[in-house]
Amino acid sequence: MNAALRQTLSPTRKPCGSLRVQIAGETCVLRCSGALWLPAHRTLVAADLHLEKGSAFAARGQMLPPYDSRATLDRLEAEIAELDPVRVILLGDSFHDRKAVPRMAVEDRLRLDRLAAGRDWTWLEGNHDREALTASTLGLPGVVLAEMRLGGLRLTHEPEPRTGTDDRQGEVAGHLHPAARVVAYGRGVRRPCFITDGSRLILPAFGAFTGGLDVCDPAIADLFGSEPMAAVLGRDKVHAVSWKTCAEPAGPDRRRPSRFA
Repeated sequence: MNAALRQTLSPTRKPCGSLRVQIAGETCVLRCSGALWLPAHRTLVAADLHLEKGSAFAARGQMLPPYDSRATLDRLEAEIAELDPVRVILLGDSFHDRKAVPRMAVEDRLRLDRLAAGRDWTWLEGNHDREALTASTLGLPGVVLAEMRLGGLRLTHEPEPRTGTDDRQGEVAGHLHPAARVVAYGRGVRRPCFITDGSRLILPAFGAFTGGLDVCDPAIADLFGSEPMAAVLGRDKVHAVSWKTCAEPAGPDRRRPSRFA
């Protein structure tokens, strides 16, 4: 195959139009992949990979294409290749259930070892994978923690409820899989998103087979004391979207509730 034809057939990865925000004095770069880059710490953060979700459904008789782990690891490997982090932190629910690691294809399991080699690799415990991560017999690379601090940030799996005037300054979490519906040119689209009010940050799910919870749902909206911003993932750009735009009518006769309206 000549070079011109090879270039035509091979997909190219366009530069990511990331969005920079400040959380607790830390520069946070919100990536198109849904990962978070912390340049001051050369740290890559991703939430909710849910590896082996497809095989978990298959075990219960609901057949899904068994390629979710490979697709998710492809995306993670691409981020690592581009950013060359010294540290990778996965914010919990990295595996879909406690038997996910034994079900992984050999090449996918070995790829985890290769990606972690030479880096500080940290798994935070999530509600789906706590048993998997604490099983010493699985031999996963890196360390397992319940939560951790990095600079001014506190990284955890599940965001804590807001209580009184406590704004959970510096909390970075996953778990909720935030997604926003935005309307442009008369058409609506629903996309994963980051959501932040400048005090705390919730990451979208990174996994290939993960769904999303609408940002207007009280489980997300009630975490914020002031109107947050959604950072919606586009193909090559992260779009800053106001809360009021996310809360636009979902249909001709129905408006989604918004506690900030």
